[in-house]
Order: sequence, then structure tokens, then C-alpha cells
Amino acid sequence: MKSDIKIGLILGIIIIIGTLSLYLFYTEIDLKKNTNNQLEIQNKELLKKSPTLKGETGLINTSENNLDILIQGNVVLYDFWTYSCINCIRTLPYITAWDEKYKDQGLVIIGIHTPEFEFEKEQENVLTAVNKFGINYPVILDNNKEIWNLFENRYWPRKYIADDEGYIRFDHIGEGAYKETEIVIQELLHERSEKNNQKIITGNTIEIVEYEHSTLRTPELYFGYKFTSGRNQLGNTEGFQPDAIVDYKLPNEINQNFFYLEGQWKNTKDGMKLISDNGKIVLEYYAKQVNIVASGNTELEILIDEKKIMDNISGVDVKSSKVTILEPRLYNIIESQNGEFHILTINVKNPDFEIFTFTFG
Repeated sequence: MKSDIKIGLILGIIIIIGTLSLYLFYTEIDLKKNTNNQLEIQNKELLKKSPTLKGETGLINTSENNLDILIQGNVVLYDFWTYSCINCIRTLPYITAWDEKYKDQGLVIIGIHTPEFEFEKEQENVLTAVNKFGINYPVILDNNKEIWNLFENRYWPRKYIADDEGYIRFDHIGEGAYKETEIVIQELLHERSEKNNQKIITGNTIEIVEYEHSTLRTPELYFGYKFTSGRNQLGNTEGFQPDAIVDYKLPNEINQNFFYLEGQWKNTKDGMKLISDNGKIVLEYYAKQVNIVASGNTELEILIDEKKIMDNISGVDVKSSKVTILEPRLYNIIESQNGEFHILTINVKNPDFEIFTFTFG
């Protein structure tokens, strides 16, 4: 009898505790839901607002007064880019397509061109790139990195999206996340349209084949001494010698992911400038795509594994194993379907040549 009573009491206590636990559990969920909803509304005031755009050194496709009018009351995508950056170039088809699709529905795109190299500060060079890439939206020249610093940015490319009240609601670094980015644009445009009693038609997201990087690839290599802090990417024993003219000799053996020079080259903060009549650059790499950023008025001979480059891996700027350098920009040297291991040799025949980077895909 006492055992039955004890068992009954224990079962009763368990049922009471279980019921109370379930009640507290669901109550906690409801509280969390309510709290999150309240925080979502209240925290908008705690979000960072896009800073006032000031300190520009030039404007393309707009004027200063028009820029202020464009931003007010619209959803704004701020794109930090620079025209010789391959990662930036790969994002531009998406950005220009969004501009075409949503510009009449409340989206304003502003390209903030913050240069990495000195030649990218020239407005004429930027204008050439704007026309080449079909950019019709406003572009701000940020040569002194004032707007870059206002956004506390550190990367190319980087996209910030602000809602119609100026609150930054999305932030993405680098390539990719294009569908996610467009969905954010659509959601913020819908928010804006509800406030203004407007109807918008957003439709499906834009389908553009995204560039697929190889799993392993050589990292970006810089020729300018100001970029080499903490990383040695020059394989010659002579090394970097800031502002000096150095007679570089090729060693008997080379290592992967280092570039090697032959000839007399001047070390500049941005790159290496050929001084002798002839010069050579040698690189052992692994990638599916190889680009150089270069300037001058000369012709380069391209060799792969000490032979003339094959047509099936020649980049768009290679014609019959030659690359003609006419303007400071990015030149596509290698374009293959898969990541490949090769030794690339670039023979330079005239001293009017400066190289800034190797970039890879």
C-alpha cells in the first residue's frame, strides 16, 4: 500500500514537472520570438548608416548635386572596385545587369573606384574602363581613399547595400553570393515600394555563368616593394631593393609561386620597370587563368614550358604568342579549362615596360 502511494506520488510529481517544463519551454520560445521581433524593429536604429560621400577626386556618369538627389529615398548599392582588379572585373557583369533591371524601380548603384596603383588614379584611364565594361551608373573616383576610410573598408571588391533610409543592410566581400545579393536588393525594393504605395516587378534572379576557380592556385604576386611587407614573392637572390636599379640574374633552379627576373629592372613602389633593352620574367605556377597588370608601349613574347604558347590555353590578349601592351590595365595571358602546372616565360623586347602584379584564377 505504501509502495503504491509512493509510486503514485512520484508519477504525479513527474507529470507536474513535465507539464511545467513544456509550458516554460514554449513560453521561452514565444518570448524569444517576441524579443527578436522587437529587436529587429528597435535595432534598425543601431545599424550603421552609409556615410556621406565626400572627398571624391572625380565623377563619371553624374554630377555632385545629382548624386545627392539619386541617393535620397532609394536603395543604394555601393561597389568598391578598381579597374585592373580581376576579382572586381568578374563581378561587373552582375552589377551592370542589376543596374539595367532595377534602376527604374528604386535601385541606385554607385561605383566607388579606389585605386591600388598610381596609374589607376588617372580619370581618363578609369573612363576608358567604364566604357569598356558598359558601366552606366555613377562612378566616384576615390583616389585618396577618403570614402574607403569612411566605410572602414579594406577589400576589393566589396559591396554594401543600404535601404531607402540609408541603413546598411548587407555587406559582401569578394566575388560570389550573386543570387543572395540580388535577393537582398529585391527585398529592400519591396520594403521601399510598400512605404510609397508602389508596385514593382522583380522577377527571377539574373542567371550569369559564374567563374569557377581551380581548387588550388598560385596566390596573387606583387612586383612593387610597397606590397611585399611580410611576404617575399621575388625569387632572385638580389631581392627587392627599393627605388634602385638592379641587374637580376636567373638562378639555375626556380621554385613554384615565386617570380624571377632577368635584366636590369628598377624597383618602384608599385612594380618593376625594365631599364635594359631586353628582360625576362619567369614563373612556375598552378592555375587555370593567369593575368598580368602592366603598362608601357611594347610587345611581349609568351612561352609555356620553353615553347610558344598553345592556342588552346592562350588568353584573350595573346595573339600568335604575342601580347601588345598599349595602355595600363589587366592583360589575360593564360585561359585554360582546368588548373594546370606550367612554367611561364615572358620575354620583353623594349625598356618601356612596367609590371605590377600576377593574378590567377
